[in-house]
Amino acid sequence: QVQLVESGGGLVQAGGSLRLSCAASGRTFSIYRMGWFRQAPGKERELVAAIRWSADSTWYADSVKGRFTISRDNAKNTMYLQMNSLKPEDTAVYYCAADTKLLRLSPGNFDSWGQGTQVTVSS
Repeated sequence: QVQLVESGGGLVQAGGSLRLSCAASGRTFSIYRMGWFRQAPGKERELVAAIRWSADSTWYADSVKGRFTISRDNAKNTMYLQMNSLKPEDTAVYYCAADTKLLRLSPGNFDSWGQGTQVTVSS
């Protein structure tokens, strides 16, 4: 199993920036892809960005393209989400997740989850 711990959430004004981190431990050799999800109150959890663990391949939801950047440091087993130009609608609990299934990108293929970190963007 893979254990994931997020950090870096907080309160920021609209237009500001935050950087989230996700530290992975355990069976990290089994990670194929990692991603960041978010869930706002009353809404379904959505995938916002994903990155292959051993290849230069990234994916972004349209709502965050050009504002968010996903990256990883394999030596530290850590994934990041740099969030710029934040908007009030980015307010949510952000979760990191790992996909060990070696299949195509799909939210349903992520099988390890962190506990979540709150991001609040004030207007």
